[in-house]
This record gives sequence, C-alpha cells and structure tokens, in this order.
Amino acid sequence: IMSVGLIDAYFIGQLGAQELAAVSFIFPITIALSSLGVGVMVGINSVIARALGEGDRDRAERRANFGAIFALAIGVVMGLLLFALLDPLFQLMQASDSLLPLIREYMQPYALGLPVLLLQMGLNGVLRGQGEARKTSYVSVTYSVANWVLDPILITGAFGFGGFGIAGAAYATIAGFFIAILVALYLIKGAQLPINPATIRRCNVGESSKAILAVAGPAAFSNAINPIGLSVLTALLASQGEAAVAGFGAAGRLQSFATVPLLALSGSIGAIVGQNWGANRPDRSRRAMWWSALFCIAYGLATAVLLFFTGDWFARFFTDDPAVVEEFSRYLEIAVWGYAGFGLLIVANGALNAVDRAGVALAQSAARVFLVMLPFGWLLRESWGSEAIYAAELAANITGGALATYLVWQVLRDRSESSAVPQTNR
Repeated sequence: IMSVGLIDAYFIGQLGAQELAAVSFIFPITIALSSLGVGVMVGINSVIARALGEGDRDRAERRANFGAIFALAIGVVMGLLLFALLDPLFQLMQASDSLLPLIREYMQPYALGLPVLLLQMGLNGVLRGQGEARKTSYVSVTYSVANWVLDPILITGAFGFGGFGIAGAAYATIAGFFIAILVALYLIKGAQLPINPATIRRCNVGESSKAILAVAGPAAFSNAINPIGLSVLTALLASQGEAAVAGFGAAGRLQSFATVPLLALSGSIGAIVGQNWGANRPDRSRRAMWWSALFCIAYGLATAVLLFFTGDWFARFFTDDPAVVEEFSRYLEIAVWGYAGFGLLIVANGALNAVDRAGVALAQSAARVFLVMLPFGWLLRESWGSEAIYAAELAANITGGALATYLVWQVLRDRSESSAVPQTNR
C-alpha cells in the first residue's frame, strides 16, 4: 500500500514540479481520509469479533452486513462534503491560485470515489472480524497491483493513449479500490459470515451504529492526528515556495515506504505484550519491548545513514527540477534522524493499546503533534525557512519517541512490581 504513494509521486513527478507540489498538498488530506476508513474498519471488526466471541452468530452476521452499508453511507456523506469544501480547505492550507486547478483535477474525482474507499475498508473489517486477516492482505495486494498497472497508463499515458495527467492518479486509485471490492466480495462468499443485505432488516440501526462508532471514532481520530499535523506543516511550508512543498511531499512518500518495517513491528507487538500482560508475565512484556526498542534504534539509524547519503539520487527519480531536488535532499538530511524515535513512538503505542492504555497513547500522540511539532515549525519558520518545518518533524519524533518509551516502561514496570507482591497481600 505504501508503494502506491511512491509510484503515484514518480509518475506525477514526470508531469512537472507544479503537479508534484499539488499532490503534496493533497497527500495529508488523503491520508487523513484513509484514517477515517481505518477507524470504520476497526469499528466493524470489533463489533463482529465480540459478537462471535459471545457465540451470537446471528448478531455477528447482522452487524457484518450493516457494517458494510454503514461504511458506504459514511463514504457518501464525507465525499459530498469534501467535494463542496475543496477550495476553502486547500486555501486554508495556503495552496496558491496556480495550484488550485491542479488540486481540483485530482480531488474532485477522488471525493466522488470516496464511498468506494470506505466500502472497501468496511469489507476488510468484515473479513478481519471473522479472523480472516490473511484474506484482507489479498484485498490490499489487489488494490496495490491495480494501481501499479493503471498509474502509468492513466497519468502519463501508454499504448497510444495520452493519459489524464494528475487526475489519472485519482482514477487509478478509485479503480483499484473498486477491483479490491470485487475481490473482497468473492472472498467473503467463502467466509462464515457472507454478505446478505436482507439481514439488515432485522438489525437495530441505532444500536449497531453506536456500537461501531464507539470504537471507530477514537481509532479514526488517533490515526488522523499525524496527517492533521502534516497538513498544518504543509500550510506553513507553502510560504517558502512551491519547490519546498513539492520536495517535502515527495520525500514524505519515500519516508512512508522506508518506515514500513517499523509499522509492521508496531502492528505485531500488541499481541506479544498483550498476551503476556494477560498471563501476568510483565517481565516477558518488558523483554519484548526492550528488543523492539533496540530494533527501532538500529533500523532507524541504519535507514537514516542510507537516505542521508542518497537523498539526491532518490530525488531524481521523482523530478529533474533543481530546486525540488534540493528541498527533497534537505528534508532527508534533517528528518531521517528521527526515524528511530518514530519507531519507538508507534511501537510503544501498540503496546499501550494492548494493555488497555489507549487513552495514554492518544494523549502522548496528540502532545507530540500539537505541543512540539506545530509550535516548533511556527516559531522558527521566519528565521530558519523550510528547514524549520523539517526540523519540527525531527524534534517531534525524538521527543515523542522518548516520552512514549518512558510511559510504556513505567506502565509495564508498575505491573511487574504489583505482580511480585505475595498473593496474601493483594
């Protein structure tokens, strides 16, 4: 999935620096909208899994079918709102008048295709809730492969077809989601909870909506915090020129791909820490976190060294514009040294969520963005220029990683100390 962003940026970069700058404004918005989809997916997953765990297969089937329709409805509402508010939203982000037409070219079809994105996320939630996580990977790979094939055809053109320019990236994304939906529906047919819209008539709409939103709301907000921060940083960076925005956005796509192993670790650490926590073995939870922290530091620093010395080389994959290449390289020279901290942050959050400290994880993620990243970039922008924005991300990752590591260590240590108390004194 991360590779899709890289491929989009590569082919859009062939169109010109302005198009690359336009998609850099678009990127944090689409990530925030995807975070909404992830929240809905997690909510559907939760209500289905709990119903199955309680042995109520009929309720699980009703909520699976309602969840799919619920996701589609959310997509329709959000898509229409986004379409209506495109210009005010991107003007608020300080997009220039020259970039707004390009942004509209991409965002108008994307907004109208948002229901397809939400439905695909909803169907993934239906599969995950039944324990069919492997099948969701097939859906995700289908979406990615469709984008790899369609991007060059629809963006720059191929086989005698001229392409649609920046709008082609949106068309490829929507087509990828649509193809993924067909695969998801096929896979759900063989699962224990098939899609049968007739079951919705037996569903309590208010109760089911409340149950999904109780989980989806906090999950969506937690996932959206970082892209919201990136949106504000992009707005601050706009005053430094389009080349700075283009370099920042393209390098951010590369960064997203480079940190995939850290994201994978953050997704798997919860099961390890959570099971040992539940088994009253906090010593093993602490050991898992210790080795995870060492991996984050080693991988983060190794990747930082690699990208620090190869920034110009990677930049030229996206554009030949010297000003954009310079900003791309400058961003990597500064921001990459925070990868280790970013890894510590997201792995610690995975552990905190696993031990029922989701509120702590959310609070420290919000503090990282709103108390460190944004004030740092805002206060130093005038004197440091674009480097203030890049350094703001570095400062946020280092302080956020340190704080998250301290918090999770304290939580696990408190449990370790309590578990050492003799049974008669508990």
